[in-house]
Amino acid sequence: MASLSFPSFISLTLLLIIFSSMSSNINFVGARHLMETTLPEIPKVELPTLPKLHLPEIPKPELPKLPALPEIPKPELPKLPELPEIPKPELPKVPELPAFPHLPELPKPTLPAIPSLPKDIPTHSTTNP
Repeated sequence: MASLSFPSFISLTLLLIIFSSMSSNINFVGARHLMETTLPEIPKVELPTLPKLHLPEIPKPELPKLPALPEIPKPELPKLPELPEIPKPELPKVPELPAFPHLPELPKPTLPAIPSLPKDIPTHSTTNP
């Protein structure tokens, strides 16, 4: 039973591939026809200008003045006790490093010469005999 359904699955897949490739070709041809067609020119029509609308000004309502708020006294903060000065610690002196020995200059390495290409290089002919 399983062997009968396998070939039908393959044939349905092939049919879908064939139909999708055929429909894509139609889309390309239709797109080419759309690009090649010319549309008739439409004459420009000037529209009449509309008068500007004038809105009346809305009167602003006058609000009553608010009464002045009394000032709130700020509470006095208690004075903080003065802190004694902390003595600065004395740091030990850092020993100096010994002088770095002077190295002799090394000779610069020489690079090998790059061979030059020959000037007469055969090329491939693109013309047919």
